[in-house]
Amino acid sequence: MKKLFVAITILLLALNANACSICGCGGGNLYLGLYPSFDTKFIGVRYTYGDYRTILKNDNTQFSNNTYHSYEIYAGFNLTKKWQLFTFIPYQVNNQVSDDGKSSNQGMGDITILTNYQIYNHHKVVDDKKLVTHKIWLGGGIKLKTGAFNIDTHDPASTLADVNTQMGTGATDFLFNVRDIYQVENSGLATTVNYKINNKNNQGYQFGDKFTFNTIAYYNLSSKNTVVTPNIGLMYETVGGNKMDGSLIYLTEGLDNGSYHTGGNTFSGIGGVEVNVKKVSFGLNVQAPIQQNVAAGQVNLKWKGLFHMTLSF
Repeated sequence: MKKLFVAITILLLALNANACSICGCGGGNLYLGLYPSFDTKFIGVRYTYGDYRTILKNDNTQFSNNTYHSYEIYAGFNLTKKWQLFTFIPYQVNNQVSDDGKSSNQGMGDITILTNYQIYNHHKVVDDKKLVTHKIWLGGGIKLKTGAFNIDTHDPASTLADVNTQMGTGATDFLFNVRDIYQVENSGLATTVNYKINNKNNQGYQFGDKFTFNTIAYYNLSSKNTVVTPNIGLMYETVGGNKMDGSLIYLTEGLDNGSYHTGGNTFSGIGGVEVNVKKVSFGLNVQAPIQQNVAAGQVNLKWKGLFHMTLSF
């Protein structure tokens, strides 16, 4: 099992990512998706789920099945016409079944705070009747080290289960994002680009930086006080190699005897629906991989899902 220690530490706190979220795999993910519609503020709860499988290709008796659950309180505020503030407070439940047995851990995760500034807001009417809106936001934020990371990664007795079931990354990390929303009448396209800078924790361990791009097409179906918004999209994630004491970690077990490091990329499809009834909204989406290559193909995402209930003001 110690062969797997490095191979799937990259799966830590797949949230959904809510990563990643957060959007994917990697330490401390955050997934935003379509924002709730709100005038001044909103508060809600979200549940995210991630299911991963790992098998060493040169020894299929070495395996790990990991499921990640995140129960999250999240809120957003329009501070001014141009400034927004968001906060995400997760509670994590991480489960693992491997050839060494079962393990589980739960507790407070890493809190994330984001701010967005609107740099572009344009409205126009085309063909004498179609309203076109285009908005662009720039943002940044911080992920606090509120989740526990209570292992010594230099200890050779540390195992996969120890790392994979930690609640946080043990470091304060930084996020940057660009969000573009283009809508013609009831049809729209929301595109988001995120970059997460992961820092070294006090154990000398550092998760690889993460780049995420997603674009989601949606259509608003209105009836009295209800708006139903089916949506479909694509997401691409790439994660850099993890480091120990500033040096890239190369996998000494598995394929090619140490010629590749942790990290990789995932290209996924997204599908979901949002339902707004007056000030209350519900949402569900599912992410499924189309193509992926993480840890030389030994780590595979099966699927991720998200459900939320939100109250807007």
